[in-house]
Amino acid sequence: MKKVILNFESRISNFKELVQEAFNKNILNFLVSQETFKEFEKIERVVLYSRDLNIPSTYLVYDDKTLFKENLANEKFAHQNSGFFIELKTKADEREIIELSKTGFIDFIIISAKDWKVIPFENLIAELHSNDTDLIAVVDSIKEAELMLKTLEIGVDGVLITPKTVNEINELKNLIHDTFQIDLIKAKVVNIENISEAERVCVDASSLFNIGEGLLVGSTAAGFCLIHSETFETEFVASRPFRVNAGDVSSYILVPDDDPKKVYRTNYLSELKGGKKVLAVSYKGEARVVSVGRVKIETRPMIRFELEALKGSKKIQISCMCQNAETIRLVDANGKPKSVVDIKVGDEVLIHIGPGATHFGTAIKEIIIEK
Repeated sequence: MKKVILNFESRISNFKELVQEAFNKNILNFLVSQETFKEFEKIERVVLYSRDLNIPSTYLVYDDKTLFKENLANEKFAHQNSGFFIELKTKADEREIIELSKTGFIDFIIISAKDWKVIPFENLIAELHSNDTDLIAVVDSIKEAELMLKTLEIGVDGVLITPKTVNEINELKNLIHDTFQIDLIKAKVVNIENISEAERVCVDASSLFNIGEGLLVGSTAAGFCLIHSETFETEFVASRPFRVNAGDVSSYILVPDDDPKKVYRTNYLSELKGGKKVLAVSYKGEARVVSVGRVKIETRPMIRFELEALKGSKKIQISCMCQNAETIRLVDANGKPKSVVDIKVGDEVLIHIGPGATHFGTAIKEIIIEK
């Protein structure tokens, strides 16, 4: 995961509020000073950086090469984790950063570039991405943080930012989620059937879903519909942005696989419980891992959709079952949430074509008929 270091060297008016929100979002890397160190001194889970070498921080941050070399020979500092802070103004500064990264004695280099930003960082990412020295960019805004984290697709290893508002910390957390891509395609609704009652599963995550995001759920392993989260406020029901009303107990849901090469496996919705992990997926196919806080199973009237998708020249038949209520939404071909009560035969929604055969949730090469 990309690293975010929050600059808490100064105690601004909303300092305590910002620190608390950082804890809430599990952002725990802080640059501190004599003024702020005491706030974090006894908190075990934080990682502290300091430019003041008298502070017993996790990492010392140097800006003087001579002092750094002297301290390598000093028993007090010799085994201390350390890095450099450098102002990048010229090509010579860029070369110096590259040389420092090759010494093997520093863990990271924090770089502040006031004028030229993208080109120097592209050069440094290309040079440093294969070694063990983390490249940290000083940024002034969320927009700049996003740019640096995605430059040359690889991006810098982390950013150092001075947060001004709680909302900035929330946006930073969204930026550093580990995400990967899952292919979504269009499928046409070919049949709709009302089911008088079934055991319905609500999945309440311990994270908030974004608009356009939900869970991939299907009645068979052949394919999964994107079921949208309950992020919308309505006249009759309050928003529950942590919830996906996912389907009946027998449905499959995509969950992360322990083997990173396999990306995902399936569980039945009935198997989910607090503490399990599931894949939150956006209408763009961007997937991330979220934890389940709790699962609610209740008897409700349901609606069953049969769909047809094309994979090359082959027609794939899939189905999913949802609670028959206005607040449950699939995602249409344009990425817009659409209530299940408004979906008609001929409408198109977003789905993911699955492996077609699974054994205890793992894809296998075997002929299995599900219908």
